[in-house]
Amino acid sequence: MGTIVCQECQKVIEHFDNEKVATLYSKCPTCNQPNK
Repeated sequence: MGTIVCQECQKVIEHFDNEKVATLYSKCPTCNQPNK
């Protein structure tokens, strides 16, 4: 079981099935929007 975590706000974005347990860092849609 793996987890994708937002590197900006540390919110868990998604869980996925994988052979290894892993934590991947990405950006969630909220943090990905440009600041206005």
